[in-house]
Amino acid sequence: MASVSVLINGKNYRMACEEGQEAHLVALGERLDAYVGQLRGSFGEIGDQRLTVMAGVMVTDELVEMERKNKALQDEVDALKIAASTSVAELGSAEQEAAQGIAAIAERLAGLAGKLAAKPVPRK
Repeated sequence: MASVSVLINGKNYRMACEEGQEAHLVALGERLDAYVGQLRGSFGEIGDQRLTVMAGVMVTDELVEMERKNKALQDEVDALKIAASTSVAELGSAEQEAAQGIAAIAERLAGLAGKLAAKPVPRK
């Protein structure tokens, strides 16, 4: 198991992670540190623990909002899949009706052609 050192709020934290995830964990730590820095800029020195908790709440709020958006998008995708499936079924039905209509017209034309071929052509 790998480990990295993450700097948050001016303090180093040694963290273990899976092999290959080191850069990702460092990036997450940097992002959390940015939240803490943003809060410190807004509220001043209100205590390390309080800043960290507030940053955690901000990150969680963003996560919940992203989950809500993801759910809405997934619902939209599901609705579009249903609509597409319905459209395909309707198209298949329309194609079948058109083919039957064309076959009926072809049959009528063949009948008319037969009648015309059987009649003598009048001469002028």
